[in-house]
Amino acid sequence: MSKIYGYARISRKEQSIDRQIRNIIAACPDVHMVQEAYTGRTMQRPEWDKLFSKVSNGDTIIFDSVSRMSRSADEGVTTYFQLMDRGVSLVFLKEPYINTATYMEASQQSIQSTGNDIADIYIDATNKVIKLLAEKQIIKAFEQAEKEVSDLRQRTKEGIETARLNGKQIGQQVGRKLNVKKKAPAMDKIRQYSRDFEGNLSDVDTMKLVGLSRNTYYKYKKELLAYYVQMSR
Repeated sequence: MSKIYGYARISRKEQSIDRQIRNIIAACPDVHMVQEAYTGRTMQRPEWDKLFSKVSNGDTIIFDSVSRMSRSADEGVTTYFQLMDRGVSLVFLKEPYINTATYMEASQQSIQSTGNDIADIYIDATNKVIKLLAEKQIIKAFEQAEKEVSDLRQRTKEGIETARLNGKQIGQQVGRKLNVKKKAPAMDKIRQYSRDFEGNLSDVDTMKLVGLSRNTYYKYKKELLAYYVQMSR
């Protein structure tokens, strides 16, 4: 009996996986969820490896985004066609135009051998074109996902510069004053040292340097990101 799986992944354990899970369950309430967290130090994805090994013809895997399926476009293309060739359907909520259903349907229309050499050459060429188009679309989807992350970082940097030029207090949230004496200095240090702003330290190292609890650190960081993105508009 075919099954529908949902796969959610975060690249850092301090990130939240809840949004991905909510989106997948909203699309398919009866989905069998598989979730995983890994860091740059541990690139293994045991839960994904198990899922990849057990899915078979007729099964479906739902992802919030194509970037959750693999770490790079090249790996993504290889994984995509390995699963599609096994009859596994892939659904990407943010990039529905690369769902395997699109390419499976096109391939089925020309997959049968006719016994005619000329016709078979045409069929083979058609299938190669379909695969090439799919590869381009998958790579495009990965590039778009990477661009969104890059754009957010760029907007943050532009917001920081705009705030400086306007003489704004670093760390001040839009429409709200900082009333906690320790909050403004802490947010200023996050801005200085976090690689998401002007520094080059990871969240864990910045957290230790500033001396904040995890919840407080991410609360302040979220406010900073929101503030500078707003300033860049």
